[in-house]
Amino acid sequence: MSQFTSRSGQVAGVAVVGALLLSGCGSEGPQGDKVSLHDRLPKAVRTAGVIRVGGSFTAAPVIFKNAQGQPDGLDVDLAAAMEKELGVRLEFEDAGPFANVLPGLFEKKYDIGMSGITDTRERQLGVDKNDQPINEGVDFVDYFMAGIGMVVSKGNPKKVAAIDDLCGRSVAVKKGTTHNDLVARQQKACEHTGKLLKMLETSADAEALELVRTGTAEVYVTDYPKAQHNATTIGEGKTYDLAGPQIQSRPFGIAVRKSDRELRDVLMKAMNALIRNGTYDELLAKRQLGAGAIQNSVVNGSQ
Repeated sequence: MSQFTSRSGQVAGVAVVGALLLSGCGSEGPQGDKVSLHDRLPKAVRTAGVIRVGGSFTAAPVIFKNAQGQPDGLDVDLAAAMEKELGVRLEFEDAGPFANVLPGLFEKKYDIGMSGITDTRERQLGVDKNDQPINEGVDFVDYFMAGIGMVVSKGNPKKVAAIDDLCGRSVAVKKGTTHNDLVARQQKACEHTGKLLKMLETSADAEALELVRTGTAEVYVTDYPKAQHNATTIGEGKTYDLAGPQIQSRPFGIAVRKSDRELRDVLMKAMNALIRNGTYDELLAKRQLGAGAIQNSVVNGSQ
């Protein structure tokens, strides 16, 4: 992925293309008047006219940069649609590798994180896999369901079909992801079989896919939508294959700091407005991601 022109040294921004429209969607106020979602936004956001969105553009078809170097993907489509509901811009900022997204949110480099982030209990509570505190945790506004998939070389020469088939294999994962955690757990399970799993951590999909293409890694474990997209589009579908069924389906969520409950709740209402008016289904169909559609957006749906 190409980099944005630098802003604040490490983070750079670009506005999502979308109309700045005040929403007619809202609810009844105390006097019976309609309260728009725009009016429900925190005052600081209304004054700024923008919600800064941290993302890692390394996860096609959910979030990536297109041939023109512009933000693209499902997350970008949904953000543009939410602009019309909220009456403010949603401006994406490049967080670099995925592992930087949540730390950047805690450091207030942006207001929310939207980068195909899996909603997990650990991220909600701010704990590691051993339940040790590592940060203050985040809230999630869930908007999509996705499992984990495995990418292999065309023809699946090692006959990988299930998670246990990773034992004795070299496996590429993107650092800081739920797949990283899954493969680390499987690595320990493989120790008991005597067939060791070699885990290769990368910072981007392209790097992991190249490891599989060259034979350095035998499997790449990632989000199922990305696995499916890469297997069917790269090299006209002649370079990689999907191996086995989808594993452990969980929600993707917009990450919001725990202190920003007001913003969190308005974002949930905006997402539900898109679901009700049909825009949500249209955007998922555009990306061939309809299988991951949810019926309604909730906060912290992964418990």
